[in-house]
Amino acid sequence: MWAEAYHNEKFISSDPVSFPHRFSRQQDIEVSGLLTALMSFGNRRQILKKAGDLHLFFKDSPHDYVLSRRWADDFPVHDGRSFYRMLSYADFHLSFQKLYDVYSRYTTLEEALLAYEGLPMERLCALWGVSARNPQKKLNMFLRWMIRRNSTVDFGIWRHFSPGDLLIPLDTHVCRVACKLGLTENPAFSLANARRITEALNEVFPGDPCLGDFALFGAGIDKVY
Repeated sequence: MWAEAYHNEKFISSDPVSFPHRFSRQQDIEVSGLLTALMSFGNRRQILKKAGDLHLFFKDSPHDYVLSRRWADDFPVHDGRSFYRMLSYADFHLSFQKLYDVYSRYTTLEEALLAYEGLPMERLCALWGVSARNPQKKLNMFLRWMIRRNSTVDFGIWRHFSPGDLLIPLDTHVCRVACKLGLTENPAFSLANARRITEALNEVFPGDPCLGDFALFGAGIDKVY
């Protein structure tokens, strides 16, 4: 089964999830995970390289780095230079500011989401100030990392939310393979399609539809289907 083939420790080393796996404290995992997820688009080798560059700023603790406000000097608010592709230093400044605001008020990012209503994706979109009407692949991947339990890859440290409420992190590989398997009628990159694929996967993996993410993504990357 594809899910078993890709859902294991070997998956971690070549995936962006390897960065939050460097840490054990929940706040460090949250900061590393969210910022790494936001960079997870494009060439995987470049993602890993630039995520590594970002983590050099963190030293032993991404959370401590956020609260130290050193990022205000490292990532100036008006610096339009590219840090990774279309993400500028100024973009990261805004992300760090949002995280600083969260951890100045709440103990964890999970706790901050409890102040909002809706499914995990809707809550995180509201906190982050982005539209919940888009597939939001990167945010849904981060939520998968935080919420899926009994996993060698995902952390399952957010206990207030259910894996059954997750949405598939939709990207071109997942769309293409899902369409070929008949899980959806078209490979359109849309929220409706993400929901449709998630519903289909929930029939295969009841209560844990995003386990199917490993099968679809891995098969797409390796072009085995």
